[in-house]
Amino acid sequence: MTESLRRRTALQAGGGAALLSWLPDLRAQPQSTAERPGWPAWEAFKAQFINEGGRVISDDAGGGQTYSEGQAYALFFALVANDRTTFDKLLRWTENNLCDGDMTARLPAWLWGKRPDGTWDVIDSNAASDADLWMAYALGEAGRLWNVRTYRALSALLAARILREETAQLPGLGLTLLPAPQGFAQKDGRWRLNPSYMPMHLMHWLAAVDPQPEWKQLVDSSLKVIQGASPKGLTPDWTVYDPKQGFLVDDKGKEKGQGSYNAIRVYLWAGTLHANAPGRKALLDTLQPMARFVREQGYPPESIDILTAQASGPAPSGFSAAVLPFLRAVGDDRTLQSQRMRLEARPLRPTAYYEQVLGLFGLGAMEGQYRFTANGQLTVRWKP
Repeated sequence: MTESLRRRTALQAGGGAALLSWLPDLRAQPQSTAERPGWPAWEAFKAQFINEGGRVISDDAGGGQTYSEGQAYALFFALVANDRTTFDKLLRWTENNLCDGDMTARLPAWLWGKRPDGTWDVIDSNAASDADLWMAYALGEAGRLWNVRTYRALSALLAARILREETAQLPGLGLTLLPAPQGFAQKDGRWRLNPSYMPMHLMHWLAAVDPQPEWKQLVDSSLKVIQGASPKGLTPDWTVYDPKQGFLVDDKGKEKGQGSYNAIRVYLWAGTLHANAPGRKALLDTLQPMARFVREQGYPPESIDILTAQASGPAPSGFSAAVLPFLRAVGDDRTLQSQRMRLEARPLRPTAYYEQVLGLFGLGAMEGQYRFTANGQLTVRWKP
């Protein structure tokens, strides 16, 4: 999960994968330059963070660990880039290593890396619902855009498992996405939730492609979580929901009510919503105080108290990339230009995994590499 991804040097480590028979032979799928329009930022990300086996290697202090989130994001970027060769490598590695060889039977483990005994394998088998949502989305849209039934089937099975294992009925909210299958329903009758795990465009897409009414319920509860957790327009990394008291500051977590490396994605996801997406105006109105902070200070904060707005100082440049679509969405052109200039003055660090991810999302949206329709469907440059 993202708070573990704030480290410095990209470490290259092993992690091979056995090829699965149901995926096509990669050698049989050459892609010409005409078929794959260039996305230099994606090519640089591949070269820096993805090994030959299809494993995304983070730059954290764990010695090059791999997170299901990284695999999921890379699947999305590979689809946006029309890079099916890399997409299939990523999918193979994920299934073989995070799903014990069968993605139809289990959710991906969220953490894989070097164990104390020196072996490389799953470190924590709990799943991460944001990664699972992005995987289901990338697979479903890859199935549509590349016309591959296997991807669509995997997407549907993964989505069904998310509903069964990563949601709960919360009094006052209804069916709500939990961060993982285990560990977030507290003994005192409260739940610990993560607003950044609920990209509204993914929720809209799932509600559109899957007729089950549960997805519409998740659309509604996700918007309630984001808004309820942000009483003054600043979103925390984590929030606690109490059915009697509503949303509370997560004072037992290490973030202590701060919005930081998780929460920056809430503004990013809101900024990439289509202009006609349901709930977009209400969400942007809620989050306006972050745009005001960036306008007044000249940078997004690395960490900010959601109640007092006291900030720790300037965030890395990846945060500036992340807020570009958000600033465009709220119509703050002057602040948008100032963050573009900040990125020119302080370019994204090439070996900083999370910065590069935020850059691919934020700058990719600004460049038109991808867009979402009102119901969350993906629009890409290479598909008319």
